[in-house]
Amino acid sequence: FQKLIKLVYIFFFKPKSKISASRKLSLKILLLQRAMEELEQETVSRDEDKVKYLSEKLPPLQITGLSMDELQKLCRQLNAKIDVVDEERYDFEAKVNKNNKDIQELKLKVQDLGGKFKKPALRKVRVSADEMMRALLGSKHKGSMDLRANLKSVKKEDIKQEKVMSSEVGDWRKNVEAMSGMEGRKKMFDAAGGGQ
Repeated sequence: FQKLIKLVYIFFFKPKSKISASRKLSLKILLLQRAMEELEQETVSRDEDKVKYLSEKLPPLQITGLSMDELQKLCRQLNAKIDVVDEERYDFEAKVNKNNKDIQELKLKVQDLGGKFKKPALRKVRVSADEMMRALLGSKHKGSMDLRANLKSVKKEDIKQEKVMSSEVGDWRKNVEAMSGMEGRKKMFDAAGGGQ
């Protein structure tokens, strides 16, 4: 089957030769028919091998006409065989897992050698200013950076006075009523310095 695949590759992917399209199509159909036949033969041979293997490993059981002791002995033998098969299965699974890990490591090595590296997703990490300076400057960084040291200190009394002043602004409706009409316009004119 692999030889046939190589022939298909050579035929279709190598430099173009001077073959007519109809000839190429007929060859392609013949190759595909041959590949299908070989694939069917391969599946039939696999099935035959499977049946042959199972007949060797599992001979048909003769249970009829056995006494209780003989049945118990047969069960013990079957249990022993099951244990052996389970151990073999476990060993094969361990080998497959080890081979898969080796393949993955080799793939990573090939990627590293090829220079094409898939960037991993970065995680967000919180870093304080001191840790950042240590990472950037290394051993040259001495002391700790206190970012709050240079901030202006505000007393609580000053904050309370500002709140009191802002609350003394008064009611806005009184100001609107006082400025309405001609008297309000006159006051605005006088306040602007127009009535000198």
